[in-house]
Amino acid sequence: MSLAQACSLRRVAALGLLLCALAAPMSAWCVQSTSWIGAWSAAPDQAGPALAPLTVRQIVRPSVGGPQVRVRLSNLYGKGPVTFGAVHVGLHAGGAAIIPGTDRAMRFGGKTAVTVNAGESILSDPADLAVLPLQQLAVSIYLPQGAASPTLHGTGLQTAYLAQARDATASIPFPVGSTDDSRYFLTDVEVTGDQAMRSLVVVGDSIADGIGSSEDRHSRWPDLLAERLQGDPRLASIAVVNAGISGNRILNDAAAPFVGPSMLARLARDALSKPGVRWIILHAGINDITAADVLPGASDRVSAAHIIAGMKTLIAAAHAKGIKVWGATLLPRGGSGGSRAHTPAAESMRQEVNAWIRGAGNFDAVIDFEQVLRAADHPDRLQATLDSGDHTHPNDAGYRAMAAAVDLRLFSERE
Repeated sequence: MSLAQACSLRRVAALGLLLCALAAPMSAWCVQSTSWIGAWSAAPDQAGPALAPLTVRQIVRPSVGGPQVRVRLSNLYGKGPVTFGAVHVGLHAGGAAIIPGTDRAMRFGGKTAVTVNAGESILSDPADLAVLPLQQLAVSIYLPQGAASPTLHGTGLQTAYLAQARDATASIPFPVGSTDDSRYFLTDVEVTGDQAMRSLVVVGDSIADGIGSSEDRHSRWPDLLAERLQGDPRLASIAVVNAGISGNRILNDAAAPFVGPSMLARLARDALSKPGVRWIILHAGINDITAADVLPGASDRVSAAHIIAGMKTLIAAAHAKGIKVWGATLLPRGGSGGSRAHTPAAESMRQEVNAWIRGAGNFDAVIDFEQVLRAADHPDRLQATLDSGDHTHPNDAGYRAMAAAVDLRLFSERE
């Protein structure tokens, strides 16, 4: 951690302590003027293989900071109860280590251990830990009994560190036994901030999830958009929460190779219920299109009209909560192969959906990702310099171009 970061961290901590330690009237003001904001998320999307007793340490990067932190753990895909024997949060020092003196034991209803039933989740009590915007945290979870069916977010693109058969949640240099790159149980990190703070939730598929970007580099386009917001003092209070799931569809639940409950089914859980949410970016539909080519079920063989109707339903649900929805155009896939190869029928559907996104006026704003990333000489393909190589997902440069395509003036209308 640099000297400047250390100074900023001390200022965040000192401000929180000062405001809440003043006279009694000021204490009341302190409670009223602060609220929780969603700072980071990974939507649960599948069950993983059984785990023996172990500790898993996961690295996350909240998009905004604050003087307190809390976490949510999910047992959505569990086959039975799961016991979390200890959960700790600390500031990340690099690799699997935490910064000495920053370790905090999280509590759940005042207790350090908690059992969560299958299908349920739990939010921790607040912990006093001053976190800067974009500062990485290490969240360590001990499973004294293991887990028969751990709840995952499959595409973590971030190294998770595992220590077998012991509670290593408080360890500063972590005793790494093995590594993985999925997210285990951890679905949300929230921080305290003032009541003016708001969040943007990205509802999407593998392109929101960052497939094609570099591991451990926070190069997904929502990550890079969060960096842009932090670079503008007028917008630095806005959080970005990524609710993308690789292989996800708007209309239909998981059917291999597609993953997770439909976006319509998970919208309330993964977007509308997030604390402080003010905007949603919807960038989805391409998996609905490709599924229509590869899956035999009648419900899977959707048309552009079906996808548009699903988008309208999502928009209406968000508007009913006072949340604005920005629509993003679908990227070209020309040249993609394999079992989900690009076809003329799929291209026709993509163009029809994009024309509706741009011209129908149902969205509160439009972000034209296609225009930014398509090749000038082959508009059904990604630009070669922005293509990860599979002709579907951008590379790091492509994701940076997507983040840059979001007009920050859209955030100026705060209410």
